[in-house]
Amino acid sequence: MYAGAHAQDTIPNAGRIQEIVNYLASDKLKGRGTAEKGGMKASRYVARQFKKLGLQTVNGSSYYQDFTFDKNAHKNIPSRNVLGYLDNGAARTIIIAAHYDHLGTAGLFDGKYPIGQIHNGADDNASGVAGLLELARHYVKNKNKEPFNFLFIAFGGEELGLQGSKYYTANPLMPLDKVHFMLNMDMIGRYNRERGIGIGGFGSAEEWPAVFKDVQQPGIKYFTDAAGKGASDHHNFYMHGVPVMFFHTGGHDDYHKPTDDAPKLQAVSEAGILQLGIQLIDKAMTFPVLHYVGEKS
Repeated sequence: MYAGAHAQDTIPNAGRIQEIVNYLASDKLKGRGTAEKGGMKASRYVARQFKKLGLQTVNGSSYYQDFTFDKNAHKNIPSRNVLGYLDNGAARTIIIAAHYDHLGTAGLFDGKYPIGQIHNGADDNASGVAGLLELARHYVKNKNKEPFNFLFIAFGGEELGLQGSKYYTANPLMPLDKVHFMLNMDMIGRYNRERGIGIGGFGSAEEWPAVFKDVQQPGIKYFTDAAGKGASDHHNFYMHGVPVMFFHTGGHDDYHKPTDDAPKLQAVSEAGILQLGIQLIDKAMTFPVLHYVGEKS
């Protein structure tokens, strides 16, 4: 393969993003519900992609971290995280993550959503999984060996109370104090030019202002929010002393409705958001350690 083609392969690609979301948010997967067949199919799909990209397993020979949890009257609900590891022989590791589950046919939500209807969850969070896979591709295929390892995680059970990240942070497969930072992508597929993309966690590391300084991406506007806490999986890492970044393009009328479908995805803008993410990740790697900042009392 000539150098230009190889370089092109590492750049986030709108066509690939759309293809991933088309599959994950198809009726075939019935909304990727936790403890539903479609959710298991989605986990296997992510594991296959990790394997194709050449990521290693970190849980023995498995890409999975299985767990169960209770939610209201529902007991021992099965779910799993999917993990792929890029070992660069470094002392510290960057975690890049997104949750793959959605509401499915809403059976576990005690009537909060229309039961039996497929909630495809294209933006929430097939968009984030597409981002996860594109960033994995970028760092696997990048010819430069990075000074950090990468752990890519697709979390299960997020919609039922951040269950996958709660389980992982209680049962980490590598020490949390060796995590440089955690980047979480949840709903990054509906870019609104007026709003821009929100990036949370800006107050979670002393070095974030220096990392963000002068970072720009053509066609992508962004703003920062200090909070490390939040209603997505970065929250559990922040509560365990890990600096975080959280990418989110904002709410919309299709949120948690059966109408959150793949054709509404802004794939070109998502590719730009991921290029912005690569700039921030690369700049964060110029600091050997990021110093965690907890909540101000």
